[in-house]
Amino acid sequence: MAMSTDVEVVAHAIAPTPEIPNNLQCPLLVYPQVVPEPGADLAAHFEQLFTENGWPGAWRNGIYSFHHYHSTAHEVLGIYRGYVTVQFGGEQGIEVKASIGDVIVVPAGIAHKRVSSRGFLGVVGAYPDGQTPDLCRAGEIDSATAQRRVVSVPLPEQDPVCGGRGPLFEHWNR
Repeated sequence: MAMSTDVEVVAHAIAPTPEIPNNLQCPLLVYPQVVPEPGADLAAHFEQLFTENGWPGAWRNGIYSFHHYHSTAHEVLGIYRGYVTVQFGGEQGIEVKASIGDVIVVPAGIAHKRVSSRGFLGVVGAYPDGQTPDLCRAGEIDSATAQRRVVSVPLPEQDPVCGGRGPLFEHWNR
């Protein structure tokens, strides 16, 4: 079910702050409108797509309304219902608007929080095979420890949307 590697990807480099490691080696990636045929069950589509591309164990929920990051795993978010504005990188970070059909790949260390949403928000999230997320808040872990954890998270085997050697590998490097 991997999609073509020709999909559009918007990359955002997000610098560290004193409280949040963020991740300069792996930018935030936004894949606009990753949708199958009209009328498809988009939540099930994202679950299947992510699982087939090595990002298993998908969950369905929303996005926390507080800044948090994962120092031990990358994360993919597929919006299957509603509209959301998410702030990435902490209080001085960037805001990204996402809608039905969009996918956002959040590298380890990038803080994120829901700023607002419209309609009932539905999100499918997943992590690369073998990675288990922790839940860290700004300033909770000293910056050197958080940075060490983030840079030690391995690159995933596959792009969660395109599989194989998709666009994620054009943007993420070590």
